[in-house]
Amino acid sequence: MKLIIATIKPFKLEEVREALTDIGVRGMMVTEIKGFGSQSGHTEIYRGAEYAVNFVPKVKLEIVVNDGMADQVVDTITATAKTGKIGDGKIFVLDVAQAVRVRTGETNEDAV
Repeated sequence: MKLIIATIKPFKLEEVREALTDIGVRGMMVTEIKGFGSQSGHTEIYRGAEYAVNFVPKVKLEIVVNDGMADQVVDTITATAKTGKIGDGKIFVLDVAQAVRVRTGETNEDAV
């Protein structure tokens, strides 16, 4: 099994969710986060005062899938979340050693 962690722009969340549902992803965890990378923040003016925004709002998706589906999920997120502008996000893929469904006790791929 693979854990796919993706950071994307918040306005792309619903489009990415629909695309993942269409390819058979049955669930995901979503967290609102802040971070910076190449963008490294920017300045904004609020009520006449200029201030630095050092962290940019993003959405983090965490999805666990069978090994055979990981590449398709990564490709789907990449194609759907891409705007072509700086700050589109990142995707990380990690191995999952164990999974347990709390309600039923199912383990590993049966739990996903």
